[in-house]
Amino acid sequence: MAERPLDVIHKSLDTDVLVILKKGFEFRGRLIGYDIHLNIVLANAQLIEGGDVTKQYGKIVIRGDNVLAISPVESE
Repeated sequence: MAERPLDVIHKSLDTDVLVILKKGFEFRGRLIGYDIHLNIVLANAQLIEGGDVTKQYGKIVIRGDNVLAISPVESE
């Protein structure tokens, strides 16, 4: 049986993810929450521009209608 999108996101809870937004912004952080609207809560979030961290955040909420993709981040 194929996995549903929210099942895949649920498996990523408490791991580092990269969230790509529609306007080209990218955030990396630990996924600590989400809902059915794809609103995402990241802890220790970082704004990534040109492959470099340009700003550090604590905890942020990203509105789901801005999310283009969510990808796991491999440990460095």
